[in-house]
Amino acid sequence: MQTPLTPLDGRYYERVKELVPFVSEHGLIHYRVMIEIEFLRMFMSTIGRPIDADLDSKLRKLGDNFSVEDTNAIKKIEAKTNHDVKSVEIWLGQILEAENAAELIPYVHFGRTSEDINNLAYAFMIKGARQAVLLPAINEIIDRLTQLATKEKDSVMMSRTHGQPATPTTLGKEIAVFAARLKEQVVNISNVAIKAKCSGATGTYAADHIAYPDIDWPTAMKQFVESLGLVFNPLTTQIEPHDWNARLNNELALANTICIDLSRDFWQYISLGSIKQKVIAGEVGSSTMPHKVNPIDFENAEANFGLANALLNHLSLKLPISRLQRDLSDSSAQRAYSEAFGHMLLGLKSLSKGLSKVEGNRDSMKAELDEEWALLTEAIQTVMRKNGIADAYNQMKSLSRGKKITKETVQDFIKDLNIHEGDKARLLTLTPSKYVGYAKKLA
Repeated sequence: MQTPLTPLDGRYYERVKELVPFVSEHGLIHYRVMIEIEFLRMFMSTIGRPIDADLDSKLRKLGDNFSVEDTNAIKKIEAKTNHDVKSVEIWLGQILEAENAAELIPYVHFGRTSEDINNLAYAFMIKGARQAVLLPAINEIIDRLTQLATKEKDSVMMSRTHGQPATPTTLGKEIAVFAARLKEQVVNISNVAIKAKCSGATGTYAADHIAYPDIDWPTAMKQFVESLGLVFNPLTTQIEPHDWNARLNNELALANTICIDLSRDFWQYISLGSIKQKVIAGEVGSSTMPHKVNPIDFENAEANFGLANALLNHLSLKLPISRLQRDLSDSSAQRAYSEAFGHMLLGLKSLSKGLSKVEGNRDSMKAELDEEWALLTEAIQTVMRKNGIADAYNQMKSLSRGKKITKETVQDFIKDLNIHEGDKARLLTLTPSKYVGYAKKLA
């Protein structure tokens, strides 16, 4: 048994293992095999020598049923060749020989550079992880936030700007803000087009053209890439420039940043007593203080979103840069996608778990509001302005700034105002818990 080097493969493996088919070493090799098979099928058909139906079916099944044992066989070859893509080519040649189809071996990987295969494989990896794992996990957060926002839409609370008491809001409205932000990010993440190339050693189709000059290779490769469900990039060096990677990484990182903001706010609301956590039987909050119910899920989420963003931000800055027609630094960097996505998924799962265990502490929020009649100074000075009182702001400032004012202080001040009686009556019925504008409807 190997000792895991990272917590993603050790402590947290069970929580991120759904990424394994997509962004693990096994997943990458699987996609390389699939691409090599699909390319061989396309190539033979394009040059007018399509593979017979029986072998074609076997090759498709080989890609569909690719196993860890197959990965290990390819890794054994790689131990000798020290080249990952060449090892796939050799392994596939062995399969063809075993199927009495050795005549096809010269056409495996015909005219291709390794990056033709790798960029397609990584495109599939990232597309699969995005659609099957990351977006569903973000949508789960949105669902939890939507449910909480609905449940807490009437839970009036004191807001804080600069950490200080500010005008009342509702907990539901504040939660709805995060749901709306993440919904927008789901759209942005989904809309990033995943591009790929298959144009040879320096993007000129030179090998294809010299061997088969009568075939329109740019068109053939465009059709091939698009048949795989990807967007074709017609103008590249040896590598696809990775600009789309940067766009996607940036959108994923923004989603993570929103989730960090959310995690920190919920942590603070718990600390202030505005939100309470459900007690889970058997859980230990502190090894020495038995009373503790720590907001560990929000803390774990914050940590992992930060780790994910460190990697995603580096990839965004690194991948679009390649010396001349290519260097190998992008190949090494892209292997970190497994860690970036792993930490992001772990953050999303921790956040979802944390959200499943919280609810508004309405008694605490009400008690806090009942002590903060100064929160009505905005309302009073606004109505005073409506009635033409020029120094309304300064009057309220003199009354309240740096002072503790009570219900009686506020109402006595209102009674002495020279304003319209309807406005005065409305202000006299106002309490901190009623001064929420459209917060409930917004939630």
